[in-house]
Amino acid sequence: MRLLMLFIMSLALVACGSSPKQSGGGSSAPMGYYRVMKGDTLANIARKHGQSLGSIVKANNIKNPNQLQVGQLLRVRGGAATPPASTVTVSTPKATTAASVAAPRRIQLIWPAQGSHRRGTGPHSQGVFITGARGSDVKAAAAGKVMYAGSGLRGYGQMVIVSHDANFISVYAHNDAITVKENQSVKQGQTIAKMGSTDTTAVQLYFELRYNGKAVDATRHLPSK
Repeated sequence: MRLLMLFIMSLALVACGSSPKQSGGGSSAPMGYYRVMKGDTLANIARKHGQSLGSIVKANNIKNPNQLQVGQLLRVRGGAATPPASTVTVSTPKATTAASVAAPRRIQLIWPAQGSHRRGTGPHSQGVFITGARGSDVKAAAAGKVMYAGSGLRGYGQMVIVSHDANFISVYAHNDAITVKENQSVKQGQTIAKMGSTDTTAVQLYFELRYNGKAVDATRHLPSK
């Protein structure tokens, strides 16, 4: 099972490998490291090694978890103090004109914020930009568990990522303040942040839905306005 690469984020905890030459995942990875394989997300890598998504991001100075590369080495718990050079690049969410992408199954969401909205499209921006009042509530679109809460991902500002099940996660970016913590369970409609403009030029929420690590058209799962 897979979740956001990032994001991104999927699976059950798996103990670290028993081999003294490998980190417990990936092929030919030195002790304390994990080599990214096809289909991996930061979420499943973190869970396999019993770590939070935030700790993996910080340990490897990752700027955008959406752009892991097959073969990339990541430092995991027990790794060396200096991680290998990162090949991650930054991709700020933006509107494009590509066709929308549908998830293979549905999830019942509520609108995470009040305000006018426009949909972004394309492989890295299938989400929704919601323009509203600074300091207004940003709510969990569905019940779940907070996988990430912080500002360590350049281009997203103060961001919250919530895991809803083994497949779906949601992303809430550009907040002025975060009101939840990592690993906290949240209910649908619970306030998780306050709308703002961190790492963007307008007061807005960037909301994104991901299925097995891939951005999908969030408007297909949100109620009609």
